[in-house]
Amino acid sequence: MNPQEPLLSVTDLQKHFPVTKGLFKRQVGAVKAVDGISFEVFKGETLGLVGESGCGKSTTGRLVTRLLEPTGGKIVFEGQDITHMSQSRLRPLRRDMQMIFQDPYSSLNPRHTVGAIVGAPFRIQGIKTEQGIKKEVQDILAMVGLNPEHYNRYPHEFSGGQRQRIGIARTLALKPKLIIADEPVSALDVSIQAQVVNLLEDLQNELDLTYVVIAHDLSVVRHISDRVAVMYLGKIVEIGDRKSLYSSPMHPYTNALLSAVPIPDPAARTERERIRLVGDVPSPLNPPPACRFHTRCWKAQEICKTVEPPLEELASGHRVACHFPENTPAVPAPAGDAVTA
Repeated sequence: MNPQEPLLSVTDLQKHFPVTKGLFKRQVGAVKAVDGISFEVFKGETLGLVGESGCGKSTTGRLVTRLLEPTGGKIVFEGQDITHMSQSRLRPLRRDMQMIFQDPYSSLNPRHTVGAIVGAPFRIQGIKTEQGIKKEVQDILAMVGLNPEHYNRYPHEFSGGQRQRIGIARTLALKPKLIIADEPVSALDVSIQAQVVNLLEDLQNELDLTYVVIAHDLSVVRHISDRVAVMYLGKIVEIGDRKSLYSSPMHPYTNALLSAVPIPDPAARTERERIRLVGDVPSPLNPPPACRFHTRCWKAQEICKTVEPPLEELASGHRVACHFPENTPAVPAPAGDAVTA
C-alpha cells in the first residue's frame, strides 16, 4: 500500500433502515441514519466523529466494520473494496479491523471468564501462539493495566473501567491496524475516563494503531484526535484538523456544539456567548430538504431550504458544508483591484 494512500476510505456511504407497516410489511418509508458521508483515515492517525445522539455516528462505525450492510456507497480498507464482501471473505480481514463497544456491561458475555473472552479471537481465527493462548492473553491483560492473575475471573467481578479494559484487551488480541472505538468512555465514571483515554493513546504509540473515535464529549475528542468530523442528521457538516476546528469552527452547528462545552474558568465563561439551538433534532425518517440544519440555524436563508451545500475545502484540510460559513480565512484581493489613494 502506498504510504500516501488512506488506510480507510469511505465514499458516499448510506444506511437506510426500512420502515414497514401492516400485515404484508409494506415499506412506507426509511430512517436515513447515514445519508451520503465521505471521509478518509490515514495510518497512525486518530479521526474523531462527533455529533448529537441519533446523528448516525454509531451506525457509521458499524458500517465501516461491516457489522451492518450498507445501503449504498463504498468502503475501501487497505486498497480492498469491502462494501458488500461476504462474511467468509471478511473473516481474515477481521484481524486488521476491530471495534471497542460503548457499554462494557453488555459487550462481555457474563458466562465466560476473562481468559475465554480475550482468547476468543485466537480460537475463532485459528491462530497458534508460541507459548500458548493463556500466556498471550495474560500478556495482553498486563498491557491494558489488568492483573494477569485475573485470567479465570468473570466480568461481574470487575468495575466498569476494568470491564472496558477487558474489552480493549479483546480488541487488541490480534494486533489490528484499525480500531473503531464507539463511545469508549461515555458509560464510565469521569475519574476513570481520563485513564482509559490515556491508555488508548499509549497503546496507539506502542502498537502503531489507527483509531476512529466516536463520541459526543468534545473534550475527550479534543484530547485524543488528530482530525475531527462533525455529523448532523446522517451527514458530515464539517471536517478538519483538531486545532483549526476547535479554534475557528466554520459551520454554525459546530459553533453551537463548542459553545456548550463547560469551561472551568468563570472569567473565561462570561466572555463566551452560549449558543442555544431552537427546536429539536428533526426525525431521520423525514429530514429537512437541502441543508438539514436550516430548521435550527440562526443564519438560515432561502437558499438553505432549496440547495444542499456541498462539503467544500475553505482552508487547508478544513472542509465545511454551509452556504454562510463562519471564521473563513480572508481571501486576498487580486492585485489589479488595489485602491489608489
